[in-house]
Amino acid sequence: MALNMESLAEATSGAVGSLLSTTILYPLDTCKSKYQAELRAHGQAKYRNTLDVLLEAISSRQVLSLYQGLGTKNVQSFVSSFIYFYGYDFFKKLYLKRSGFKSIGTRANLIIAVAAGAFTVIITQPLDTASSRMQTSDFGKSKGFWKTLSEGTWSEAFDGLGISIVLTSNPAIQYTAFDQFKQRMLKKKMKSNRGVESSPESLSAFSAFVLGAVSKCFATCITYPLIRCKVMIQSAESEEDAEDEAELRARKTISGSLRAIWKKEGLIGFFKGLQPQILKTVISAALLLMIKEKISKTTWVLLLAVRRYLFLTRTRLKSS
Repeated sequence: MALNMESLAEATSGAVGSLLSTTILYPLDTCKSKYQAELRAHGQAKYRNTLDVLLEAISSRQVLSLYQGLGTKNVQSFVSSFIYFYGYDFFKKLYLKRSGFKSIGTRANLIIAVAAGAFTVIITQPLDTASSRMQTSDFGKSKGFWKTLSEGTWSEAFDGLGISIVLTSNPAIQYTAFDQFKQRMLKKKMKSNRGVESSPESLSAFSAFVLGAVSKCFATCITYPLIRCKVMIQSAESEEDAEDEAELRARKTISGSLRAIWKKEGLIGFFKGLQPQILKTVISAALLLMIKEKISKTTWVLLLAVRRYLFLTRTRLKSS
């Protein structure tokens, strides 16, 4: 039971952290995504950088459109983070219990993280696709969740599923690196508190922020070309590009998006938008892990209190 309770605490705190970080950084995420989704030859691009996207929203009086798709994105972030953290923590502890090891190795950690990520992606892909289309729509013309998905076929709701599964290596690399650093940093703290029965140890807010930022930056640089392809595959069709439907359809595959980038933007195109991607994802991941670490103890205590309350209530009902 303790295994399940601790996994539930990890999942809940991780989901709340993801929800808050997504909401705080959403305007930056919108600017980044619209910039990444644009694919035009040099000299013809509408946006030179993410700042141009922000200036367009301001000049067209569509600042609130920077939040288009926020509701769907929050649902997707909360659900995916809850499933991921629960699965990751549950299977990690199950592995330690059955193997008899006191700590988990890097290889086993990476395999568990990838498996948890792949399972999460399959369940939440329609939410991810819808939020990406809403986010990259022309300012002021984003549609609701159901209308966005109903306009296409059921298979189109899973656009980018293959590349999303491949990209589970990104959080897998991130969380594996974070977990390994965290275990080392907490060794001294655990020794000083030896013999004291309490909730699991947690990092300080600053330590969690720094470790989260470093681990996410490393993972993002490695996987960025695939990240940009994913944005292009899931992006909404712009009215300015509506006449080139054949080319747009070809871009909806990994190989097609890679060829399109190479043809129009060259090698440098595979890293277009890397800086805002790093800025957004590093801050987001650092905030997520910092919030998760700081509320994990509170979540643990609340869950124990709820379990105790339910146990006492069940006992009273039986006795009556």
